[in-house]
Amino acid sequence: MTEHSAKHVAVLMGGWSSEREVSLVSGAACATGLEEAGYRVSQIDVHRDLRKLLDALEPQPDVVFNALHGRFGEDGTIQAVLNFLGIPYTHSGLLASAVAMNKPMAKQLFAAAGIPCPEGRITDVEELRRDEPALPRPYVIKPVNEGSSVGVHIVHAGDNHVPLDEWTFGNKVLVERYIPGRELTVAVADGTALGVTELRPRDGFYSYTAKYSKGETEHLCPAPIPAATEQQAKDYATRAHNLLGCRGVSRADFRYDDSGDDQGRLYLLEINTQPGMTPLSLVPEQAAHRGQSFPELVALMVEAATCDA
Repeated sequence: MTEHSAKHVAVLMGGWSSEREVSLVSGAACATGLEEAGYRVSQIDVHRDLRKLLDALEPQPDVVFNALHGRFGEDGTIQAVLNFLGIPYTHSGLLASAVAMNKPMAKQLFAAAGIPCPEGRITDVEELRRDEPALPRPYVIKPVNEGSSVGVHIVHAGDNHVPLDEWTFGNKVLVERYIPGRELTVAVADGTALGVTELRPRDGFYSYTAKYSKGETEHLCPAPIPAATEQQAKDYATRAHNLLGCRGVSRADFRYDDSGDDQGRLYLLEINTQPGMTPLSLVPEQAAHRGQSFPELVALMVEAATCDA
């Protein structure tokens, strides 16, 4: 019998957001890692039926491993349910999850704390269809509360129109200045930055496809950047994690504009409180670079689980 074998962990996965398929892959990987670490594991494919979820959580597990992605899984919704039930769960609590998922609100807090973010504003879909925002092209449009680059588009100088024909993310759009340069990401676990990875997508844009399709993005870990920039990225990621009150594991995504003559400038794009845990995911990759196996990583997350109640 292992030290963890008496502890029952229920892995929540799937959900009904646009990131359902990724969540299923993350959940399966985490369940396997937890079993290898010695836990008793059950897997729950979450659908939009609260009664079925409550039934699946009986008898109550010792811990819930939250492998849900996107809306309802990382925006405070499932966290509220688990708080009410008093079941400890992995990752951030209700408030940190809700604020991190609301990109405009999170950006206001980051900017107030002195963490640079791309300039931008919120506009209506119809207004954006009619008129250009008060930003020069290229600029970026994105939903205010989605993850994994879902719905994100770059509007280039020569584009004939803003790509909103299939917009299904509500009436509001976040428009941001496009930051040239390189894509960096930093994982934070238990308040400590694990490392900095540079992402080099084949098509130049770190889209949903680039994130989750094998061979679409080159991962450079550690990132080939100046030591001072590496330290600044780790500092910003840790500060953002603590500022929102995150716990467990988070991931901060940056653009690094090194097009000038100086060292360059970092811009925090967002913080993800439910980073992916698929075989292509960045958090396990950075943990492995530090010598931490995947079973060790998920076990650490389970042992740190708590709830807000």
